[in-house]
Amino acid sequence: MSERGRDERLIWVDAVRGVGIVAVVAAHVWTRGAMRDAIYSFHMPLFFILSGYLSAPRPPVVFARRHIPAMMRPYALFLLAVLAGDYCAEAAKGGRAIFHDWPADIAPVLIGGSELRGPFTIFWFVPCLLFARIAFNAALARWPDVRGRAWAVAAPVALALAYGLGAIIDWSPLGLLSSPMAFALLWAGALFRRMGWHPVIAALLIPLSLCGLFLFPTINMKAGDYGWPILSIIGAVATCVLLMRACERLGHRAAWLVPLGQAAMVIMYLHVAIIHHLTPYMGKGALFAVALALPFAIDRLIRRSPLASRWLL
Repeated sequence: MSERGRDERLIWVDAVRGVGIVAVVAAHVWTRGAMRDAIYSFHMPLFFILSGYLSAPRPPVVFARRHIPAMMRPYALFLLAVLAGDYCAEAAKGGRAIFHDWPADIAPVLIGGSELRGPFTIFWFVPCLLFARIAFNAALARWPDVRGRAWAVAAPVALALAYGLGAIIDWSPLGLLSSPMAFALLWAGALFRRMGWHPVIAALLIPLSLCGLFLFPTINMKAGDYGWPILSIIGAVATCVLLMRACERLGHRAAWLVPLGQAAMVIMYLHVAIIHHLTPYMGKGALFAVALALPFAIDRLIRRSPLASRWLL
């Protein structure tokens, strides 16, 4: 029963990641309209909230030493791959790669975050998640009860810092501008796990989610734009919690999303480049399918090799 429960838990977690990555790709294909706005109200917060839900305190130094190479090694390798792909694609059609002025362009590539645009625009996410997780784990190791008084101070301070920095700064090296908000979302995910579920919670979350999807201004975490203060984030949290709960209740019926969830990080790294270079040649539907299917196939190939998996996953 323990193994069965673990398998079912992994199914719904990967199913949530699958929903999230499909939403991310769709939002980068359909860049205007009501669907795009609805997706932008929750799609990036979903990954932070899910990460917070799965968190458990670890010794801070051990956690950092493990996760920095584990997350930044694939980041660097996929960044190099997209750089090479951009250069080859632009050379084939007589264009000029976004980063072409070497060695001057080494600095913006290393700075990352807001310095990366076009096919590289999504690369802010992983370092932002990494540094937020390191900070959150250090706080969680010190204050394990996320419902305690220390967190009643820490979470509002993180929110205030997020809104303050977002209002006055546009520059975001390695996506760090968004890390305070990511920290607060990690806490929200951890809090939801420890609160449990009750029908009353659904009654409260559904109207908040609908407001977030269709009424409140959207969220652009990379730019430090979080919509209406507090309200847009509450709407995002409500939508994310409801999605997580729905996938949990579906269990094995959501298993078809699991492979996409397992490939989510490779899809995250590569889909924008595919969309960037193929947009002039494809309709939206075909572009969406290719932007999901091609990185998914690359993920499957990587998993065939233990060495490639170690370095790229």
